[in-house]
Amino acid sequence: MNETDRLVEPQQVDIVYETDEPVTYEVIDNVAWIMMNRPGFNNAQNGQMTYALDDAFIKATNDDDVRCIVLGGNGKHFSAGHDIGTPGRDVHKHFDNRLMVPGHVNKPAAELLYTREKEQYVGMCRRWRDAPKPTIAMVQGACVAGGLMLAWVCDLIVATDDAFFQDPVNRMGIPGVEYFAHAYELPPRVAKEFLLLGERMSAQRAESFGMVNKIVSREALRETVATMAAKLVAQPRLGNWLTKQAINHVEELMGKRNAMDAQYHMHHFAHAQNDLVQGSSIAGLDAKKMAEANKKQASE
Repeated sequence: MNETDRLVEPQQVDIVYETDEPVTYEVIDNVAWIMMNRPGFNNAQNGQMTYALDDAFIKATNDDDVRCIVLGGNGKHFSAGHDIGTPGRDVHKHFDNRLMVPGHVNKPAAELLYTREKEQYVGMCRRWRDAPKPTIAMVQGACVAGGLMLAWVCDLIVATDDAFFQDPVNRMGIPGVEYFAHAYELPPRVAKEFLLLGERMSAQRAESFGMVNKIVSREALRETVATMAAKLVAQPRLGNWLTKQAINHVEELMGKRNAMDAQYHMHHFAHAQNDLVQGSSIAGLDAKKMAEANKKQASE
């Protein structure tokens, strides 16, 4: 049993960050390039990275010279999802609260995860989705589980021809990641397949459902995104913001926020059930075991 997953009492764990710069930030020609920077761990998202992403989005939003935001990941993969197995996994570390959610580290059992994920996952993703500037996700390789959340909050998604999308957390008895946009990004029956089977979806298939805007080679990825961003930069700033608000409002009229809130409670009921029955909030499936299950599934 992984003791960092058994949330009976608050506890302190040793955390080893492999970098002090989990996210890089650069502005070029009025475009903010926000890049996840844990390539050695396939850009697995720990709290250190999540708060650095939030800092970057706030910085880009507050910089009047920035007219477009690009989100990408350094290395082979966009993101392998939430950190469930690196030395930098920091479930029990306190960060300065940003979204009027109580601190989590002094909370017991299921309350700890519920509180933490309310801010770091659902709360921050919603804030980034509502950024008043157009955003583009630049996806290569794996976009898995928590990686989906980061791509889906962006207005446009450009993917490489070898990119794939996956949410395999049903293996943990959990009904999808916390930012539950699956049935808005995909037709309902396809969303059920995506979650129930947990199989990889190619960029080509994702494009056929409208989840991806454009597919290019890895070599052409950055140039393609830069060209798209330049077009957005040239558009009226207020027009870009109002267009985003208008379409996001349509999603809300379709019940997106309410559906996400309902699934969030199911998600945390599943965490609590796992902890009670198996002694691990993620059913004992750390990064290594999930990777092994993925390889087995791919070979079948």
